[in-house]
Amino acid sequence: MMKKAGKYMLSTLSSQPRSQHFPAFCCMTAALLWGVFWYPLRLLEEMGVPGLWSTLIIFCSAMLILIPGCINARADFSKHRLEYLLLGLFAGWTNLAFILAMLEGEVVRVLLLFYLSPIWAILLAVFILHERLTKTGLIALILAMTGAVLMLWDTDLFLGSELSRADLFAITSGMAFAINNIIVRKIGEAPVALKIGVSWIGVIILTILGIIFTKSAPPPEISHNSGLLAFLIGFPTMFVLTWTAQYGVTYLPIQRSSVIFLLEIIAGAVSAAWLTNETVGDFEYIGGFLIVSAGLISVFKRKKHDLAYKI
Repeated sequence: MMKKAGKYMLSTLSSQPRSQHFPAFCCMTAALLWGVFWYPLRLLEEMGVPGLWSTLIIFCSAMLILIPGCINARADFSKHRLEYLLLGLFAGWTNLAFILAMLEGEVVRVLLLFYLSPIWAILLAVFILHERLTKTGLIALILAMTGAVLMLWDTDLFLGSELSRADLFAITSGMAFAINNIIVRKIGEAPVALKIGVSWIGVIILTILGIIFTKSAPPPEISHNSGLLAFLIGFPTMFVLTWTAQYGVTYLPIQRSSVIFLLEIIAGAVSAAWLTNETVGDFEYIGGFLIVSAGLISVFKRKKHDLAYKI
């Protein structure tokens, strides 16, 4: 049953929709789900399953559905071996760092710092793809950097204090996401199951390395409830998160899909305000507004390119 459902959903990515309504709905679904994704992760942590271990369980259970599709598409892996290895590395870090940031940091702050990713994409396009930095790109860059400084501002910064681990996870997750987009563009048309599968395998490998090198605690005791929750976050939740995002960005113009995905910030803000005691300061509000504005400017002025969402 699981294999049939997964095969059907993946196969629909190759069929052109009759209108843009369903792809837009998929983008909205993905954005809203990613915005509240932090909550079941924190529930797992409260049940005694820490971040690295919950990530491992989630992506291993999600990967089960994709193994047949990845095996069938192994010929394409051989054609783009280096690109897929890089995709596994950067997509893996995008997801792992995002999860760890959500567990350790404030939800809205993490989401806003992650959404610096369009700015990293501009810089990468200039230095790697040798694209010309336009006036619009420069304005977006200045706005985003100003917003980041305001959000991260601390009067003790110049006295030797450091950014929090959650901030670093969020920022580097966004950086990896931008690099991930470029790699996906370079690969071009590729089997969806293989792209998603390589990304998830990257998460699994990086998580195992994190457990080893951080000398994480022994495997936690998994109760019936925590085990079931972790499995359900992996399949079907992670599968639905990825599939809806992939489908939406495949058939919507970049201008529409990127704007719709900003709903993730709203979903995160509303859910955090409702379910936690997290508060957002004035500087963070202003900084967040500047970052979102920069993202919108960069989106509306970019050419129509393929975009990979968190996969």
